[in-house]
Amino acid sequence: MKNKILSVALMAVAAICIICVPFAANNNDEDIPVVQPDVTQTTTVTTAPDISSAVVTDVTTETPEEVTDTTEQESTVSGTAAETSSEDETTAADEKTTTAVGEKPTTTAGGKTTTAAKKTTTTAKKTTTTAKKTTAAPKPVTTTKATTKAPATKPQTQAPAPKPESGTPVANHGQLSVKGANIVDKNGKVFQIRGMSTHGIMWEDFSNILSKESLKVLRDDWGCNTIRIAMYTEEWGGYTTGADFARQAKEKVNMGVANATDLGMYVIIDWHILNDNNPQTHQSEAIAFFTEMSQKYANYNNVLYEICNEPNGGTNWNSNVKPYADAVIPVIRKYDSDAIIICGTPNWSQYIDQADKNRLSDKNTVYALHFYADTHRDDLRNTLQQCYNNGLPILVSEFGTCHSSGNGGFNADQTQKWFTLLDGLNIGYLNWSACGKSETASAFKSGTNLSAIQPGEGQLTDSGKIVRKHLRERAGLQ
Repeated sequence: MKNKILSVALMAVAAICIICVPFAANNNDEDIPVVQPDVTQTTTVTTAPDISSAVVTDVTTETPEEVTDTTEQESTVSGTAAETSSEDETTAADEKTTTAVGEKPTTTAGGKTTTAAKKTTTTAKKTTTTAKKTTAAPKPVTTTKATTKAPATKPQTQAPAPKPESGTPVANHGQLSVKGANIVDKNGKVFQIRGMSTHGIMWEDFSNILSKESLKVLRDDWGCNTIRIAMYTEEWGGYTTGADFARQAKEKVNMGVANATDLGMYVIIDWHILNDNNPQTHQSEAIAFFTEMSQKYANYNNVLYEICNEPNGGTNWNSNVKPYADAVIPVIRKYDSDAIIICGTPNWSQYIDQADKNRLSDKNTVYALHFYADTHRDDLRNTLQQCYNNGLPILVSEFGTCHSSGNGGFNADQTQKWFTLLDGLNIGYLNWSACGKSETASAFKSGTNLSAIQPGEGQLTDSGKIVRKHLRERAGLQ
């Protein structure tokens, strides 16, 4: 009996053990630590998006100044991918693909990417050294930065400076003429007139700049190819104010032409109307003057005639300036058929658009535009551009670096904008003025001996310095 009871008990215990073992096994499975999370994290980090983020993070940490420049950031990633070893081929391929499709991160996107990179950097360091290896490429970062930024510093519309010439301007280029919207030389090559204008040659010592010694400095040290002789008409001592003044004015003009010719420079004889407003006021005197000048210089290939400086005071192109030009130009053409003629335009030679709509019949005439950089800005530049696009030949026969009054408002930035536009179109210009008058527009300091100016900047005003520097650059002197 005892043996039976013992057998039954043993069987019962065995049955209980058989039933309980599976439950115990399940509970043990839940309590065992899972060894897979690190593998899962490694898989996440090594996908292309996370590694790209890691690249940006390392670049941001090593060269923080690069992050703000989206072009450099993109180029850096591309350059880094190029340096990745064979074990990183998949990552490098992903980075190159991103660069190829031209995805340029904006500042906002860059910020988000950088934040994401910071979140994944810790994981990457724990699970793999691939991200570190991918971002460790200092040489491509430096190289890419240099090649990316170089074009940005190059002016987009600035024409290349000509090479310096060994001969004189006139010996090299000869008779100038008008072709389309530009001036060309004897070989039909576009030629840009660049130089200085005198102040009124009848006042003080302003005509002294026309000495051969000073003109030579303007040619050789400044890079001027042209001098403009400003002969006022109605102002005190002007050509129309008396016979003695007229005789004196012509003597100074002739001296300037002779010295410029000896030096192989071009020279503009400027009938400088201003207070007379309307060129028709002294039309008969102008006809007599240009008859004499054109007879005298008919065989010169370096003389240009400016028949009315700045019509103003409400004068109109169709009613005043054009009829005047139609009367004066034939007089010049009677004796000098080749010389370029410069015709001023209304409103102090700013309304060139009026002339553009009703041009002169003479095909060897250019139209004057005058600007003073601090006063005349985008509006006048846009007018010039439009007229040039229409094929109107333009010459800036006078410009200033300051306010239109000639005094105050020196503006280097606006002057440079004008230079960039004019050089890009090969439109010539002459600066007002080569004198020592006590005003902002003057190129020389008061008290300078204009008959013997010196090379360099020692005698120059701020205006003179910026003009000389630019003229030298355009002449290939620096």
